[in-house]
Amino acid sequence: MTDHKVPIDDDSMYANVYSFIGLPLSRDIENAAVDAVVMGVPYDLATSGRAGTRSGPTAIRQSSANLRWEEQRWPWPFSLSEKLAAIDYGDIQFLWGDSSAMLEEVENHAAMITGAGKTLVTFGGDHFVTLPLLRGHAKTHGCLSLIHFDAHTDTYDEDSEYNHGCMFYRAPKEGLIDPASSIQVGIRTDYDRDNHGFEVVDGHMANELSVEEIVSRIRTRVGDTAAYLTFDIDALDPAFAPGTGTPVVGGLTTSRALQILKGIADLNIVGFDVVEVSPAYDHAEVTSLAAAAIALQFLYMRASRI
Repeated sequence: MTDHKVPIDDDSMYANVYSFIGLPLSRDIENAAVDAVVMGVPYDLATSGRAGTRSGPTAIRQSSANLRWEEQRWPWPFSLSEKLAAIDYGDIQFLWGDSSAMLEEVENHAAMITGAGKTLVTFGGDHFVTLPLLRGHAKTHGCLSLIHFDAHTDTYDEDSEYNHGCMFYRAPKEGLIDPASSIQVGIRTDYDRDNHGFEVVDGHMANELSVEEIVSRIRTRVGDTAAYLTFDIDALDPAFAPGTGTPVVGGLTTSRALQILKGIADLNIVGFDVVEVSPAYDHAEVTSLAAAAIALQFLYMRASRI
């Protein structure tokens, strides 16, 4: 019988899709060669609208297979693997239905990973997961600036303890972020302007200003401070991201978002998340693919500083 050898294609868009862009599945954060760690938080118990974001991390990883065949991401002038070593840490597990356990687990893992000198890239889950992520990052980096892409400010003083609209009301009170050096992009829902504190590039401005003007506003606001970048996928217009719990029309295009991110690549961004992907409401993986591309953009941003 002839010995047929089956070739292994590491760039396959459909076979053996277990990790983000085919990164090694590993929790070896002590490895000095590792620069960045991808982690999922499958949690959606703080959702106020349509549920389903607990499936977001898996959907983003699956869609990322469509990006694996590219040797380098356009328009970056280098291949990611040339500059950056990254691993996929897998998903954080916690007692089912126990939000307090999720908070503790995410904070501990984030603190451990950043404390080991790695840059953490997290997939939500609903946006509430950013609160324990900020707690973990602050243990390593201290008080942070926030670069926040969203349709909502998430600065609401909610009575409920677990709510995906209250993180950036609570985070400044805990000393995790400084609103005076923080900025929100894409906001197109009402908020209390007198007690807000963040600079806002609202939805209309985000579409009407040039990319260069938006980049300049972010750079001026954040300066050289250590910053955390959180990207709620509903910052994109529902035409580009229908699969999310609280869609709001009038948002950014995917292209514009990617250009803005590239324009702030050299800022001191120490952590990143992309959240609120709800695949049950998605069409043809449009939303999860956008999230995967945004996450890959951040890895290239990080690599460009090495």
